[in-house]
Amino acid sequence: MSAAPVVVVGAGAAGLMAAYFAAAAGAPTLVLEGTKGGGKKIVVSGGGRCNVLPSEVRWERFVTASSPHTLRNLLRSWPLEEQRRYFEETLGLPLALEEETGKLFPASNRSVDVRDALLNAARGAGARFRFNTRVHDVRPAGDGWTVHLDGGETLAASAVVLATGGLSVPNTGSDGVGLRIAEGLGHTVHRLYPALTPMTADPAPHAGLSGVSLHVQIDAPGKRGGVLTEGGFLFTHRGWSGPTVLDVSHLATLSRLDGGPPQPVLVRWTALDAAAWHGLLQSGSPGTVATLLRRHLPARLAEQLQGEADVPMEKTLAQLRRDERARLVERLTRYPLPWTGDEGYRKAEVTGGGVALGEVSTKTLESRRHPGLFLSGELLDAFGPIGGYNFLWAWATGRLAGLGAARHVSLI
Repeated sequence: MSAAPVVVVGAGAAGLMAAYFAAAAGAPTLVLEGTKGGGKKIVVSGGGRCNVLPSEVRWERFVTASSPHTLRNLLRSWPLEEQRRYFEETLGLPLALEEETGKLFPASNRSVDVRDALLNAARGAGARFRFNTRVHDVRPAGDGWTVHLDGGETLAASAVVLATGGLSVPNTGSDGVGLRIAEGLGHTVHRLYPALTPMTADPAPHAGLSGVSLHVQIDAPGKRGGVLTEGGFLFTHRGWSGPTVLDVSHLATLSRLDGGPPQPVLVRWTALDAAAWHGLLQSGSPGTVATLLRRHLPARLAEQLQGEADVPMEKTLAQLRRDERARLVERLTRYPLPWTGDEGYRKAEVTGGGVALGEVSTKTLESRRHPGLFLSGELLDAFGPIGGYNFLWAWATGRLAGLGAARHVSLI
């Protein structure tokens, strides 16, 4: 058996950060990664641009079945401003603010630059990497750990950082092995489900609108606190996507898994509220209802909504009856999205659920069940909305786990 004091399992966002901070703290560090070059989710994120960080953090937008207080403490371990300085000053990777969305992207607009900067920094700090190397189990062995690889090889470690990700986007190498290992070691894994995933309907009532995109507001009220979000919306051939849809999808998924009433998802298609639309439709202006709608909406969507409201296309504003106006305003401002399912882990940005936050130290992310085992990133029970929040979580927890593992090695 060959030895490495700190073994980091996974070279994704959390794993690369853990590797850098463990190695920079002086711990010999070996990273085991199942794919060819690591960081695949970083590379494919943001359409190849990588939304590195949000421009601000709203704690209440994170989702967890664990203690929100514990989640906040973990995020506070590495504040947003310090994370940005790390990328810009330590990695030499300038970030640019996209004013419209409040997202921070690499100035180069190339996600591969983010992955490569993290890899180079970890290597520069002394971390070693083994790619195309899959771990299938991790077990305590005396005062340390034995890491079992596919093919029968074993490695000894004084500390192990699990940074394997969850189940989302499996074609990037995510297979849930870290969750299985953690559960096998006695950790509580809260119910898993795809989150930030496109929503679908079968049959798809809006297939003819595929490709239409616009800025909307979505209200998903409910017992879980609900979500009110505003931003991009995209019609697909199977349903709907875009940041607003992804941000509420977990509520729909959980309502389906619970077997209860479907989660209401109500769309306001424009910035105009019900009162404003009533005013426009009663203004007495010349022209047809269709012409007015097309001033504020994509033409295909305007036609769809007018048809669903059972308002004839040739109807003029002067001819519009009160009941027709009421039906139309309802569809314009509180449109019930007729979802029946979602795209699952295949297109999910993150995995909902995961290892209970109460079972790790908020100071080091060391397992409270097994000294020398550290957990980070997506396999923990927390995720945030679209907009850099989940990278923020990965960077913060990866750093904390790496520092914790290095400290553990220095003490044993």
